Amino acid sequence: MPTAVITGASAGLGEEFARQLAGRGADLVLVARSAAPLERLAAELRDEHGVAVDVITADLVVADDLQRIVDRIADPEHPIDLLVNNAGFGLPLHFADNDIDDEVRHLRIHVEAPMRLMHAALRSMRGRGGRIINVASVAGFISRSTYSACKQWLISFSRWANAEYAADGVTVTALCPGFTHTTFHERMGLAPGHEGIPAIGWLNAPDVVREGLRDAARGKAVSVPSLRYKVVVALTKVLPAPLTARAARRGRV
Repeated sequence: MPTAVITGASAGLGEEFARQLAGRGADLVLVARSAAPLERLAAELRDEHGVAVDVITADLVVADDLQRIVDRIADPEHPIDLLVNNAGFGLPLHFADNDIDDEVRHLRIHVEAPMRLMHAALRSMRGRGGRIINVASVAGFISRSTYSACKQWLISFSRWANAEYAADGVTVTALCPGFTHTTFHERMGLAPGHEGIPAIGWLNAPDVVREGLRDAARGKAVSVPSLRYKVVVALTKVLPAPLTARAARRGRV
């Protein structure tokens, strides 16, 4: 059976990746900071699908915790076939109003952690094949504070790596959803509906994950779920950057 490592697996898109991959018969290594939700999810998936599920409680902004995940990915005795870099969080204020230490943690979870995990995965997968899915965002196509900057890096790196390591049988896909019904915004301290986004602008997590897995299987470097967000991304290429930046202030994706 293939084995997948999923970070940020205790809720939201990470949990949905776990459910869909377990449904396809994949063994899982679930990573998150909260042990109890991970253990509950792992027990449920073992019972429902008969797959092996390992749980690793880790905070990826802590160097020792991150190294434990790197070591698991690099373990030649238990190779992995899929890495889903999903862990992350948003900050509720503008850059100058946020605590700088929070901004540094934000940068480490969205850039340093996936970079280190991808490095380990690529070294393990070269020659035998594998897939990496980096959960980015439509925000990566719009200029908006450090969240957008981090996602821009993830998209750019995924595009390069997907081409660079194709000959080794490895695909790297940046999954770029728009606003998605998860707990992401609540964890930022924003009340439901605070973002000012109409209902048509919201996606469902199962659809996002399903399309992301499909595009990864097709070897696509960038996956933008739903036609409406494909249109949004196309518009960002022709509209002035100040205009798209003003529009982005309505909410976070």
